[in-house]
Amino acid sequence: MSFHTPDWVKNAVFYQIYPDRFARSPRTPHMPGISFKPWGSAPEEQGFQGGDLYGIVDRLDYLQELGVNAIYLNPIFASASNHRYHTFDYMQIDPLLGGNAALRELLDAAHARRMYVVLDGVFNHASRGFWAFHHILECGGNSPYIDWFTVRGWPLRPYEHDADNPHNYDAWWNIPALPKFNIANPGVRQYLLDVARYWIDFGIDGWRLDVPEEIDDADFWRAFRTTVKEGNPDAYIVGEIWHEAREWLRGDRFDAVMNYVFSRLALGFFGAETLRTEYKPGGYTLVTLDARDLAAGVHHMYGIYSWEVAQAQMNLLDSHDTARTLWTVGDDESALRLCTLFQMTMPGAPCVYYGDEVGLTGATDPFSRGAFPWQDTTQWNQNLLAFFRRAIALRNQHAVLRTGTYATIYAADGVFGFIRTLGSQHAVVLFNSTLASATVDVTLPAGTTSATGYHAIWNSGSYMADGGTLTGVRIPPRDAVVLLSDASSMSLLG
Repeated sequence: MSFHTPDWVKNAVFYQIYPDRFARSPRTPHMPGISFKPWGSAPEEQGFQGGDLYGIVDRLDYLQELGVNAIYLNPIFASASNHRYHTFDYMQIDPLLGGNAALRELLDAAHARRMYVVLDGVFNHASRGFWAFHHILECGGNSPYIDWFTVRGWPLRPYEHDADNPHNYDAWWNIPALPKFNIANPGVRQYLLDVARYWIDFGIDGWRLDVPEEIDDADFWRAFRTTVKEGNPDAYIVGEIWHEAREWLRGDRFDAVMNYVFSRLALGFFGAETLRTEYKPGGYTLVTLDARDLAAGVHHMYGIYSWEVAQAQMNLLDSHDTARTLWTVGDDESALRLCTLFQMTMPGAPCVYYGDEVGLTGATDPFSRGAFPWQDTTQWNQNLLAFFRRAIALRNQHAVLRTGTYATIYAADGVFGFIRTLGSQHAVVLFNSTLASATVDVTLPAGTTSATGYHAIWNSGSYMADGGTLTGVRIPPRDAVVLLSDASSMSLLG
């Protein structure tokens, strides 16, 4: 099936925000007596540190200076957990985040800056406090909403349960706090589709869908896509699927998935010497890779989807569900830098997890969910922040690095290279993963021989493609060189 993914996504750099831990604003109208844990409290402590949506509005200058132009927000609907995956009202932004008015201001402010906002949709399960489940708790089998969930016995045991008397209703991963929706119920389906459309009409730019595979109902997801796209044909629909997802990306369900395949490839190659291979993000094994392994993995990754999908994939390195990249690569900052530059030069939409750019680290959740250290910028890794800004700017300044075609052109001895082509413009990207400087000769694809001159836009150097070969390209250790074809050489050759 042929279909079109949103063009804005192909040109986007996403920034993922965990709202409770990003920024707290004094403008948020809290009720008297509200108290939060101190900002910067240990992330493993339960409770709320008070980040809110007005705090994000207040930091849009920072995000714009970083170079990002799209925001992916972890859940923001009313919930009794700091991560807000325990939703109790899908039509209400959590008052602790500023309520619906705060989202309105965030959307208006972001859109005024030509930035996009994608929300997290958690539709597999709700919470014990969700209004329909609470109705059942109060009314038992007399509740009209009894079939919105799957009840296995009476009385319900949502709070008092043990091995001999477990909870007696279907729950996500058997967690009693997360009762699963009965998606087969027409009322549930209509409610969730209404939620999807309501916030699209409110002005959001798309949905990131939590554990969509656990709603094993292709017709529901087709209806979801139709509903969202009727509201906004350019809305982005991206699913949290950690593996290959051919059947989900054929044009009838999602535009893309969170590309954890990309993450594992990048970490395996650029972090090979320091990678914590005992850590298994999402249950997947991290494997060290050489240049040929990376080439094979990238070839397979781009070969299983259409080019439309490949350009819209959300290319992330880490998230709220994983350890932070810096921790995963054993605190090797050069590995984080190389992974990030790889993100910014490859097809697909890069996504930066909040705080990675200033050096936040931590093991898997909840340790990867620390508060952004706004109050003490001495904690920031300023050199790393400058690197992120420069790498993101490189992508933003050169369309060929966003939407150009892709071909691998070099993979040997710790060096991996590829070429991106957009019209008559070519960009050659070469990564050196080793601790020594590398000098390589690179044979270019036949279709690029009209361009003979190349100059560096990352690191330094100018080269001529003599007979279709770039000779003696020098790449510093643990670094990269990005070469752009000279307009003058192409114009002279017609």
